[in-house]
Amino acid sequence: MKESNYKSYDELPLFLNTATVAKVLGIAPSSSYELMHEKDFPALRIGNRIVVPKEAFIRWVEQHRGGTE
Repeated sequence: MKESNYKSYDELPLFLNTATVAKVLGIAPSSSYELMHEKDFPALRIGNRIVVPKEAFIRWVEQHRGGTE
């Protein structure tokens, strides 16, 4: 598993592309690309680009973290 380059949500850009999502989640770029095509993932298509708004990404992570509280 790859390690994330980011230490807090404050470091993220306003919109995340597939490469940034991969770095944040510590996954391969190809896995990030597949994730961004999932029905419940908050991705936006802008022309040929697919991006994720930072706040929507944070909410998605919180909803899917699956840890104990």
